[in-house]
Amino acid sequence: MGDQGGPVVGVHLERSEEHGDRIDQLADRLGGRTTVAELLGDLKFTASDSWRGRMMGRAVQRAIAFDAHDQADPVWWPQGITTSADADVTGTVAGRRVVVTTWYAKPVDGIKRGSRLTFLDLDTLRYRHVLLVDPVVDDQGRLTLSPVKIHAGGLVWAGPWLHVAATARGFVSCHVGDLMRVADDNARPDEIGVFDEDGSSRVSSFGHHYVLPVRVAHRAFTDEGHVPLRYSFLSLDRAANPPGLLAGEYGRGGQSTRLAQFELDLETWLPQTDESGLSRPVVHETGRVQMQGDVVARGRHHISVSQGPVSPGAIFTGQPGRLRRHRFATPMGPEDLTYWPATDTLWSVSEWPRRRWIYSMRRSWFD
Repeated sequence: MGDQGGPVVGVHLERSEEHGDRIDQLADRLGGRTTVAELLGDLKFTASDSWRGRMMGRAVQRAIAFDAHDQADPVWWPQGITTSADADVTGTVAGRRVVVTTWYAKPVDGIKRGSRLTFLDLDTLRYRHVLLVDPVVDDQGRLTLSPVKIHAGGLVWAGPWLHVAATARGFVSCHVGDLMRVADDNARPDEIGVFDEDGSSRVSSFGHHYVLPVRVAHRAFTDEGHVPLRYSFLSLDRAANPPGLLAGEYGRGGQSTRLAQFELDLETWLPQTDESGLSRPVVHETGRVQMQGDVVARGRHHISVSQGPVSPGAIFTGQPGRLRRHRFATPMGPEDLTYWPATDTLWSVSEWPRRRWIYSMRRSWFD
């Protein structure tokens, strides 16, 4: 977190039990699990390099636009971002350079679709959406599915885990080995669940052909007399020793605007726990309102701040409490941030309809 040491204060995470049995039941119903390599060999949609997106921020090096439907979709909104450079020091997964983003869905006609991931191959610009799901077993032992209703404002691919920010709830973790394919014919795009009818069984997942269940939750708790921490965004600090999971708060008005760093266990890539089984972070106050993302690169924080749907966004660099503003650095609506060390680039995603890009920025532009 740089040279601004911070105390361990009254917030912590408690890890839930892993939902392995439920996930195994879902895998049995769907005919087994699949792999990241198989998913990347079955990408469906086509993105494109965008000169318009490249022109929308002074620091932007490359901008990639989703297809026309996803660019304009009023239901699904992109938020978090991570890459294969977080997942592996080689910068690749299954031989591919990959960007993964989160999206949350706004309710439509009372239907809440939850959140999803998008896997994009940087070389082919092909991508596919994967719905996050929570397998549920009722008192009669019947299996069904629920959407994961979180804002998903941050994402980190650490080892085999995809950690997804869940705001006041903390964050949830999905294991990439739990990917599954759904034989969904898209005839019922407004349904989710496991249905047994007419002597046959089917699974619906809001039209998504792949699902990824949540395996474990890291639930947020607050000691008496302290302010709860909101997990608005996430990033990986691979340069820390041990590597750290950085979480931060989007805040405005009188809300807190803190950054919190958890040490990761290098064997499990989950937050380290103390003797009582709790994960306690080091916390810093930034004083910077409306933070959308933060990542540490070359020893400095890089914080994205949106200026709304019309004006380009800003990046603040430095240490908590001593930040320098770089205006018009990003397209409008910048969200989460991640760092690709081998190329010395920052990556982000913008959220506004018809202004949605995955984009890279030269870190050296902020020197």
